[in-house]
Amino acid sequence: MSNLPAPWTSETFSYSTDDRSLTRSNPAHAVARRLVLRSLEALDHGLIHIVEGGERRCFGRPADGLTTTIHIHHPLVYRRILIGGNLGASEGLMAGEWTCDDLVALCRILIRHGQSHGTENPWMTRLLRPAAHLYHAFRRNTRHGSRRNIAAHYDLGNEFYRLFLDESMMYSSAIFPDPESTLEEASIFKLDRICQKLDLSADDHVLEIGTGWGGFALHAVAIYGCRVTTTTISQEQYDLATERVAEAGLSDRVTVLLQDYRDLTGEYDKIVSIEMIEAVGAQYVPTFFQRCAALLKPHGRMLLQGITIAEWAFARHLRSVDFIKRYIFPGSTLISIGSVAAAVQTTDLRFAHVEDIGLHYARTLREWRRRFLSRLSDVADLGFDDRFVRMWDFYLAYCEAGFSERYTSNVQLVLARGTAHEPDPLWDVQPTS
Repeated sequence: MSNLPAPWTSETFSYSTDDRSLTRSNPAHAVARRLVLRSLEALDHGLIHIVEGGERRCFGRPADGLTTTIHIHHPLVYRRILIGGNLGASEGLMAGEWTCDDLVALCRILIRHGQSHGTENPWMTRLLRPAAHLYHAFRRNTRHGSRRNIAAHYDLGNEFYRLFLDESMMYSSAIFPDPESTLEEASIFKLDRICQKLDLSADDHVLEIGTGWGGFALHAVAIYGCRVTTTTISQEQYDLATERVAEAGLSDRVTVLLQDYRDLTGEYDKIVSIEMIEAVGAQYVPTFFQRCAALLKPHGRMLLQGITIAEWAFARHLRSVDFIKRYIFPGSTLISIGSVAAAVQTTDLRFAHVEDIGLHYARTLREWRRRFLSRLSDVADLGFDDRFVRMWDFYLAYCEAGFSERYTSNVQLVLARGTAHEPDPLWDVQPTS
């Protein structure tokens, strides 16, 4: 982890003991340890060193430079993994029961292992799966549930997100035009690319579903001269976006709403939604596109940027509750291209353009994590504890690994309503590398 700040080491925020006698004195710990370590013997897509009580064991073999070291600080983690699989492992990490010198490499190794050997959880995990499903069911994205779920993540406080986002405050994948581009440059390039795909002009009235902190609205109005109505259900985002619009002197061109997308009315020339679809929930994806079609003028155009999961993994994703669903984005569900296609078929929208930008998200997350870890003292000053830091560090590393391995990806989909009669401007948009 040479690209991370020096204070962050394998011993940071760990338990104070590495005593193997804890395992020997507890038969349950010993059995769990033996079973978990035995399951690692099939590892063949990277090298994992496990250090515990002065003993080092190695599993797997080097692959593409993917090597990492895990330090076990408390044997309870073995029981967590045996019972809860990957979710249990993440809970052990948050509790400080184990640490790792390269979380991204570890997650990439385990993703590769799961793809080649199957990722079904242990029998006890399957036994407990109904309880996890019940928890997720209570997080359904009804109007009330959506507000609660969004608040759980986005209402951590605007000052927290300022610590690692760039000046645009875009909390979505950037697009890096070249290897030397900064995060700020990549965010602006992404916004311009969206505006170009929508063929924005000063005559357009644009609806944005999912305001964020107002980055798209401010850019689109300032550069392209359009009008934007943007909606969010996060009070924190609404307050800051409204403030930023007023400070930019654009209140006459940008309207910020605190409103659920299902309650929107009117007709718009263009619609944009940037990584909000994940918060809709699988049950409501058809409803989302039906509302967009109803709000879009004939021959209008819509751009959706969303996080996707591989088609072969989508069904399992729907029925499982992983670390992200449990601790980071309650009620969330990733989309697949197939699921979007099925939902779009219930409307008069049609696909006009698709672009995969998934590898750009891996780099975006790497930059966010670097910035986050360089501001740990500021994170603590905001009142967040060590468990929160461990949780967010794992969240950012876990996601970077997923995009790096193409297990998850990110797409920009352009949809049009009806048959467009004007020349299609998308041919003039230069592809990203």
